[in-house]
Amino acid sequence: MDANVKNICVIDDDPVVLRALTRLLGSAGFAAHGFDSPQQFFAQTDLDTVNCVVVDFAMPFMNGLQVQQTLHESFRHCPVIFLTGRADISTSVQAMKAGAIDFLVKPVDADTLIEAVHNALAYNATMLVRYREWDMLNSRYINLTRREQQVFSGVITGQLNKQIAADLGTSEKTIKAHRAQVMQKMAASSLAELVHFAERLRNAGVIGTKVQ
Repeated sequence: MDANVKNICVIDDDPVVLRALTRLLGSAGFAAHGFDSPQQFFAQTDLDTVNCVVVDFAMPFMNGLQVQQTLHESFRHCPVIFLTGRADISTSVQAMKAGAIDFLVKPVDADTLIEAVHNALAYNATMLVRYREWDMLNSRYINLTRREQQVFSGVITGQLNKQIAADLGTSEKTIKAHRAQVMQKMAASSLAELVHFAERLRNAGVIGTKVQ
């Protein structure tokens, strides 16, 4: 796949639909790649090059939700647009809860699909920035020692150095030194910024409500 263009992968077991959608997306300036099954898609695709997946919701052996789940389990965060042959509220709710960017009913209007893909790519660009930030903060947090993580937890909950020292059974001077290390390793210029970093880590599931 060409890394310089947006690669859109279409997965549909209906050859007529598959051909029509790949041609449509290709004419819109995307690098469209068609696959007649999820198995073919995963076997023949470098997932790191995929920018968006358009997949039929109901297919034999592996449905659209399972495709999305497999992508997420592989830590690929490319957006997924589901297609369905029938408008079913419960199915669409299930898809959206699973993280689908859009859920379109066949036959899909050309402009609607192209707009959905553009929206998915814009969303993905935003999410990639967030993932990079989370990865950076996660790396910094992991680099803290166990004691520094404990001090980090106390600091972000508003505890004073002497309170953290009492909780951890050490001196206030030692906590002050650990606190300085935490600020440096987390690249935080202020307490407010450190708290913001903690909130980002908490939202990403890296830390809980309190580090033990």
